[in-house]
This record gives sequence, C-alpha cells and structure tokens, in this order.
Amino acid sequence: MNAPAETSGPTGAGLTPQGAFLLGLRALLPLLVGVAPFGVIYGVVALQSGIPPLAAVLMSSVVFAGSAQFLLAQLIGVGAPLLLMVGAAAVLNLRHTLYSASVAPLLGHLPWRWKLALAYLLTDEAYAAAIPYLLDPAHKAVRHWLLLGSGLALWSSWQLATLAGVLLGRGLPADLPLDFALPLTFIAIVVPLIDSRSRLAAALVAAAVAVVAAALPYKLGLFCAALAGLAAGVLLLPRRGIGEPRP
Repeated sequence: MNAPAETSGPTGAGLTPQGAFLLGLRALLPLLVGVAPFGVIYGVVALQSGIPPLAAVLMSSVVFAGSAQFLLAQLIGVGAPLLLMVGAAAVLNLRHTLYSASVAPLLGHLPWRWKLALAYLLTDEAYAAAIPYLLDPAHKAVRHWLLLGSGLALWSSWQLATLAGVLLGRGLPADLPLDFALPLTFIAIVVPLIDSRSRLAAALVAAAVAVVAAALPYKLGLFCAALAGLAAGVLLLPRRGIGEPRP
C-alpha cells in the first residue's frame, strides 16, 4: 500500500498536513507542565552524577527517553556496571513496544523514512497527546503529521529543559523538591485515557499492586504492578468480533 499523499490540500476532515502538524503540537502543550521540570531535574542530576555537560545534553538528543535517562544518570552516579545499566534501561523502556503495537495498524503503511522518524519520536507524552486523533478515521490521511507534531514539540521542549538543567547545574540545591514532575507527567498522560471500565480497572489494580509491592527490591513492585494492570484490563475487556470497533 502506498503512503498517504503529502499534499498541501485538504485531507480527512479538512485537515491539511500543516494543520495536522499544528494540531499535534497543540495537543502536547498541556503536558509540558510536567515535562519541563523533569527535564531540568535530569540535567541537574546528570551533572551531579559526574556526566559531562555535553554528554548530558547529547543523551537527551540521542536517547530521548526521560525516565531512562534519569535512571542511567543515577546508576552512573553510583558506579553501576555497564550491563546493569543497559538492562535496566531496556526493561524500563519496554512500555514503548505497547505504544508501537497500538499505532502500527494505523501507520504501518508509511515508508521507512516516516517509520524511523516516528519511532524515534514515539514517547509517553507524544503518544498520549496524539492517540485520540490518530484513532479518528477522519484524520486517516494525516495521522503521521499529527504524531510528528506532538513528537517534535516534546523533543524540542525536552532539549531546552535539559539545557536549562545543565546550565543551572550545581547552583540548585540537591534537595529542591522538583521530584513531583515525573508522577505529575504520567498522571496527566493516564487520566484522560481512562474512558472505559477495563481501563479504569487496569489503573486501579496497577496502583494498588504498586503500593502493596513497594518494598520489593530493585523496584520490582512497579514491574508487578504493570503486569497486574495489564491482566485486569484484558480480563474486563469486552469481547468483540472481527471487524467490530474497539471499545
């Protein structure tokens, strides 16, 4: 199947590629309330962990995975083995495979240049901002532009926030209470997506297991919570036949 025509004329519900790009960008803006402080924290923590300023900034450009970068900075700071750092980052980023599986049926027909670019930009916030529009059949022809807009908006903001953290460096006190940014970001992502009984069950079960299993070593409680939430959501997912719309 050929990729959607990249024209400047109206597509879908009157959206041009430029309009879709701007729509994706605007959809991402509210999430920056949590992203910006988190990026600053990462920059500060990276320097405090002994990562050179240029390397800290380049990590945001190359890795582009906030929670994984934060984890890597902490592991570097305590002198963790390289194999442990790679494994921990890989496990932490496994959730991105779920995002990929979700958008693959919608964007799988695109040429490789688009797939590679969008795969790089497919992060928690970009997915959350774009997915309601990607699922709208009216936007079928410009879905890739929507995700590109939200992804680039997040990428640009993350680079600026990282740079701000690096420039501020050790000038900020180590105990400055900015650690609210990460949970705030994920709350802003999850809550708007809880629009069915199965998703509500998944969220509640995952939260309960995370609290109960918080004392497990190596943060295994979070892993158990994710599995429990997935299981609860699947069990309560309404059965549907082939070709029926998703709930």
